[in-house]
Amino acid sequence: MTPELRQITALDGQPVQVIRLGPVDVHVTGAGGKYPDGNYAVVRGGDTTASFDMPMGCHTLPPDALGRDMVVLSHVHEDHTAGLGLLPDAPVHVHGGDVEALRSRAGLAVHYGYSPTVNAALCERAAAEFHYRPRPDAQAYADGAIWSLGGGIHVQALHAPGHTSGHCILMVEPQGIAFIGDIDLTGFGPYYGDATSDLAAFRCSLRLVKELDAACWITSHHRGVITDRAVFLQRLAQFGAVLDRRDEALLDFLRDGGPATLEGLARHRFVYPAHFEDLFVDDAERRMIGQHLAALEAAGQVRQEAGHWRAL
Repeated sequence: MTPELRQITALDGQPVQVIRLGPVDVHVTGAGGKYPDGNYAVVRGGDTTASFDMPMGCHTLPPDALGRDMVVLSHVHEDHTAGLGLLPDAPVHVHGGDVEALRSRAGLAVHYGYSPTVNAALCERAAAEFHYRPRPDAQAYADGAIWSLGGGIHVQALHAPGHTSGHCILMVEPQGIAFIGDIDLTGFGPYYGDATSDLAAFRCSLRLVKELDAACWITSHHRGVITDRAVFLQRLAQFGAVLDRRDEALLDFLRDGGPATLEGLARHRFVYPAHFEDLFVDDAERRMIGQHLAALEAAGQVRQEAGHWRAL
């Protein structure tokens, strides 16, 4: 599929690149879709328009650029729901694994699952900086859900958990356009630091997206649109390889430095750079490293004794 490029003017006067893929328009907002913003995709069917997620940049787009009839979320995180207030009457569809995080602030806190102080601060930031407002009317969908947009165009949700428990790939058919959300192919690698995140599930989802019969792929951040399968597979392999490097770094540290507690390993920083600080980082690092240790223990490569982990 050959993308068509055009440019529109945002409400703040800034140019916005739009990549058209058949019935899908991808708006590259912010700094190339970098967090706290994201790439915004709209699907235009014969009689219905649909938004895939609503990042911060939606607030600067002209109203006619928005998919106003319905919103289908790939998952719930503050950067993917920041524009929902622009469409208060549009039905919002969320996988059942994530829907409670959108229905209430208490559900969002459970979704994050960090320490109480961090949770409270993150929920406050979601409201103050990302325009988070509960949508108790959010509708839960399941794996395989299909929405017909008219004109022979439909959207199908494919459950791809790991980043969150409800994270999904949204397929636009019959064109074979895959919106893969936060399987975002960034150099940072996969994120699975929330209470509903899961390393093992993420690995399975990476295998799922590799086997998809797709013509092009859209990521929520950074990469944006990829139309060459060989390029996609290369970047997917690089993205997944970050998980193996984290395993290897942990094992090397335990072999060279001896037994260590989870707290000590988290302070060392195997996921985030040592200089990076944010509200959630310590909790997320601990959660991710803990999952790696559990997987390595199951593989017979590490063992926990008296609260300390050591390599075998």
